[in-house]
Amino acid sequence: MSIKLIRIKDVMDRTGLARSTVYKYINEGKFPKPIKLGTRAVAWVEDEIDTWIQESIERRDIDSV
Repeated sequence: MSIKLIRIKDVMDRTGLARSTVYKYINEGKFPKPIKLGTRAVAWVEDEIDTWIQESIERRDIDSV
């Protein structure tokens, strides 16, 4: 099993969210938490971001019924 980490720019590109919104959602418990890579660097597990996107699509589909 290979775990791929992605940086904030990739997270923003994949989700369409602004940086501030990503961190707001993290603080609200609505978005996957990043992993600290160093004192000033973080990354997200790619699969967790993909799962969050998929769950958002599923919520949308349920809400539109």
